[in-house]
Amino acid sequence: MSEMPALLERYELKFVIPEHMVDTISDFASVYCHPDRHSEQSPDGYYAVYSLYFDSPNFLFLRNRLEGVANRFNMRVRTYNKESGTPCFLEVKQKRDGIIRKYRTKVEDDNWECIVDGADPEYRGVSEKEKAGLFVRLACSHGASPRVLTSYRRKAWVSEVDDYARVTFDRELRFQPEERCMLTPDPRRMSAYDNCTLFTPECSIVLELKCYAKKVPIWMLDLIRHFDLCRCSFSKYVNSMRTTWEQWGYDRGDRTATVQ
Repeated sequence: MSEMPALLERYELKFVIPEHMVDTISDFASVYCHPDRHSEQSPDGYYAVYSLYFDSPNFLFLRNRLEGVANRFNMRVRTYNKESGTPCFLEVKQKRDGIIRKYRTKVEDDNWECIVDGADPEYRGVSEKEKAGLFVRLACSHGASPRVLTSYRRKAWVSEVDDYARVTFDRELRFQPEERCMLTPDPRRMSAYDNCTLFTPECSIVLELKCYAKKVPIWMLDLIRHFDLCRCSFSKYVNSMRTTWEQWGYDRGDRTATVQ
């Protein structure tokens, strides 16, 4: 599978489904798709994904999502390697008029945190820092810093008949509050957020259909109709924060979030 382009404009159609539908939807998708390289290398087809979400001191990105701001974005650092955290990907996802614009920069430097922290004058990875320009500029202008580390296990299919289309299944959603540039989860601090307070009964799998914004493939529309899927909104960042609000008080009055 080729690397994801630095800029990608796509639709992201999300659904929440029960466990028993994973295999039947996978069978349907397999006619048009093959497993992505991570799923291919995994015995059960699932692989781990770790994302460190950033936000401003007053949680502007979170508030924009909760308040339904039409033009909004979030920032995260993602890795598939929990041991070293590298390579990692600095990502900015902007949503406008239902279209997701995703900017992605691959970083292989073990000191990746120095790239997003402009306060380190000794960091010499100039070329890496230049590539990560958008992420760094947004982090600096908003004072954004790490807020929460999420993890989940994903099975992914990649289209063989389209320029770009993916089907992904996410399960075992976990999170931990995190204020450091750290991509390695602490099992003692990780909490689940795939429970009945966020999902309808017996539904704990997040299904996503992703494709170029130009056109949704016919087979994806057939898949939605065949399984009678009902599209929903689901944000891993928002829902991990919802789950931790018993420890993190959120005050809609003064628009700030504070630790109690």
